[in-house]
Amino acid sequence: MKRDKLAMTLLGLLLVPVSGAAIAQNASSTDQAQTPQSQASEPQTGANQQNPPPQSGNTKQLQTVTVTGSAVPRIDLETPSPVTTISAQQIQRSGLTTVADVVRAVSADNSGSIPNAFTAGFAAGSSGVALRGLTVNSTLVLIDGHRAASYAVSDDGQRSFVDLNTIPIAAVDHIEVLKDGASSLYGADAIAGVVNVILKPGYRGIAGSVDVGTSQHGGGFTRKATLLAGGGDLDKDGYNAYLAVNFQKDNAIGVNQRPFPFNTTNLSSIGGPNPNVPSNNIGSIYGSVTNPNTGLIQPLRNCAGAPYETLVTNDPDSPGSYCEQNREAQYLDVQSPMEQGGVYGRATFKLNGTTKAYVSASYDEAKTWSMTTPAQIQTSTPVNTNNITLPADNPSNPFGVAAPINYAFGDIPRGTNYDNHNARVVADIAGTLGEWNYDAALVGNHTWLDTQLFGFLNYQGLLNAINNGTYDFADPASNSQAVRASIAPGYNKRSTSDLDSLDLSANRELWDLPGGPLGFGAGVQFRHEAQDDPTLNPGFEFQGLGNAQTRGQRNVSGAYVELDMPLLESLELDLSGRFDHYSDIGNGFTPKAGFKWKPTDWLAVRGTYSKGLRAPSFAENGSSSAQGFVTTQPPQSFSSLHGGNAYGTQPYAISEYTLANPGIKPEKAQNFTFGVLVQPSDWFSGSLDYYSIKKSNVITAPDYGDALDAYFANGGTVPGVTITPDLPDPAHPTALPRPIEMTGMYINANSLKTSGVDLDLRAHWKFDNGLQFISELSATQIFDWQLALPDGTKQSFVGSQGPYNLSSGAGTPRTRGSWANTVIDGPLTVTGTLYYTSGYGDYAEDVGVGPDSCLAFNASGGFLPASCRVGSFTDFDLTASYAINDKVSITGSIMNLFDREPPFDPSNYAAVNYNPTYSQAGIVGRFYNLGVKFKL
Repeated sequence: MKRDKLAMTLLGLLLVPVSGAAIAQNASSTDQAQTPQSQASEPQTGANQQNPPPQSGNTKQLQTVTVTGSAVPRIDLETPSPVTTISAQQIQRSGLTTVADVVRAVSADNSGSIPNAFTAGFAAGSSGVALRGLTVNSTLVLIDGHRAASYAVSDDGQRSFVDLNTIPIAAVDHIEVLKDGASSLYGADAIAGVVNVILKPGYRGIAGSVDVGTSQHGGGFTRKATLLAGGGDLDKDGYNAYLAVNFQKDNAIGVNQRPFPFNTTNLSSIGGPNPNVPSNNIGSIYGSVTNPNTGLIQPLRNCAGAPYETLVTNDPDSPGSYCEQNREAQYLDVQSPMEQGGVYGRATFKLNGTTKAYVSASYDEAKTWSMTTPAQIQTSTPVNTNNITLPADNPSNPFGVAAPINYAFGDIPRGTNYDNHNARVVADIAGTLGEWNYDAALVGNHTWLDTQLFGFLNYQGLLNAINNGTYDFADPASNSQAVRASIAPGYNKRSTSDLDSLDLSANRELWDLPGGPLGFGAGVQFRHEAQDDPTLNPGFEFQGLGNAQTRGQRNVSGAYVELDMPLLESLELDLSGRFDHYSDIGNGFTPKAGFKWKPTDWLAVRGTYSKGLRAPSFAENGSSSAQGFVTTQPPQSFSSLHGGNAYGTQPYAISEYTLANPGIKPEKAQNFTFGVLVQPSDWFSGSLDYYSIKKSNVITAPDYGDALDAYFANGGTVPGVTITPDLPDPAHPTALPRPIEMTGMYINANSLKTSGVDLDLRAHWKFDNGLQFISELSATQIFDWQLALPDGTKQSFVGSQGPYNLSSGAGTPRTRGSWANTVIDGPLTVTGTLYYTSGYGDYAEDVGVGPDSCLAFNASGGFLPASCRVGSFTDFDLTASYAINDKVSITGSIMNLFDREPPFDPSNYAAVNYNPTYSQAGIVGRFYNLGVKFKL
């Protein structure tokens, strides 16, 4: 076959629409050229390679490397635990340009993952990974094997995590993802696994990149730049120092730039609900008042012909006329504008033939600007203003008697700006002393998040404006800035988090066993953690705004040991254990045992059993509380009590207010993995790993779902939950009012269980004419994900939109994966990557909606969509690079090549009718990037 014909044939394979897997490869199949021989990731200590002591004679010493999940250096990368390595080459070929995008593309990332697009959450402006769907607080993120400070604000006001946006992509050497429990070495938070971002140990020369990109459908223009410069030869000069700089700025994509149904909440055209009616706590910026004597609705201003406004008359539910406003299209973004950048510097010194030391410092900043719809007069919390009226003598009241008003303050922009800063310093020294390899590291990490809220109504200021007539509702343009400021004064706060640690570790070979030397590793760690997040809504003075505050600190001291025992040439046994003392919860011990058996050169069997620990976050056991909102829809029986009107039928936001529990216990876990690795040839390798995780003492909010069911059924509740009712329905004042707030404390639920499999396949063909073809498949299938509550009730989440109360309500897809295919033909490299996320049922048992019901309903009371199912999402990215010479190369990509739209999801509360956690690429649409890379 001719070279050009073969290239075209392989390029065609890139476009085959097959479901499957990732930009990551299994560690066992790493190319020799990509093996990270220059650096190791010591647990809790440095990331510097430790070579065994020199041996006499002419014996060739094999280099060793420490893989995430082990404290003992090894020659091969096949550990008893499944470890996936994402190389810098793979990152470049994927077209992904941030650490957050790369890590969240791993197939094992699932429910509880935090996307940048979720700007309505407590931890907006951040991005977090949740391996195994166990939320971001059960995945430990390390940088060069060291812990990093958590984001200063907890997800949902509860879960602490590391913000991936503050890790510099320009300095990344590779990323190791340990998909197994690792508390026996790393301590708390490593229940679901570990993401270890390995930064470059050194660099010489100058390299950089400049990229621009834009969406085919408008908005989202981006510009990116990186610079990497360093000098000094460690062996010749005794030092190496380099500096890495990265910058990225993304413009907004407006909701009005995307098609129906992703540009409005009015789904009446497809039989769905229309919440934009004045009787449902929604007001147009043109406003309306209701004559209490006749019930007729009258607009305060004429909206005929105004953008995003429709004059509605003769509505059976709302007689008279009013202005219906598409608030989402006018004010919201599907992608908020964001700017992030940072600088990382590292200087490494060779002190002598066996000792190296380095000092690194970084500063990263990520800014997010999030706009939302104008504040409404009608809110349910913290003060109920649903039935507020204009006094008879108010200048904007046309009736001469006190009249209910619906109004949105369109002249007062509302939103939140986030500015997150992260400063980190590491000092590390590593070397050999006799038969020992040692490493000592000191880490200091401080973050501060500046949050600016604007446009939220001050309750007292609102009352004053209404009662005194100082705000003109009929002519808002005439209002002075001073009047607007009295209604919405704004609020700024600064949240901080800290992590300071001292890590000491050592390892050596003890004695020979039949399969090789016995490896021993040990270490101790001392760290201080603190978080101070002031109240989001001081004194509950701002209307319609949730609340959270977190304050706490602790000291942790820990010690661990590991034995790597090659009992036979074909059998390896690994034992490890860690003891920790926490100043706030006491002691904890977490052991682990693993084995690897290689009956042949091409086959290996591996497995692990371990116990894990997750200490309560400061939000869960400190002086903390959190108030969030979820959208709920009353059941048909409740709607009937209210005559089917908007009060009893339309979806609305209900408050969940959860308090910290000083007596809360730490979560504990048992992990089990079993896998098979095969490499029958030098061009193909693969692995299949089964995992099972059981958690006990799971920390969660009380069962608000059952409480809600009990209330709608007969006005009751469940133990531990207090329900505050809304004001009565004016049309049916004696009927059961709907609930507006549920209050309770965090509890230790009974248990959690999840299991599934990971599949990793890799093939690399090299042809005589220099042509190369690389295919990498990675997928995760979840078998079950169940939460058992204290009363024995079990809630199953896999394949559904549950846990709905978690983070962005993203749900738990059963299957995630990606499949990357690369053709390398001389200076040309082309990669096609297919990402797949399976669909799920639109129900969630944690809010009382089981598989026989649905979260969303149409206007007739039927399911919306009729199947009560959210479809799967498939996204195909095509990237290419061409090296003009050895100094300059051109890069380009078309992300979401086939321009797939996201599946319709009317229940997800993080976006307008779609799920941004798994299908953000769909709402962005086809996206073009063009760039240049250079080396000097």
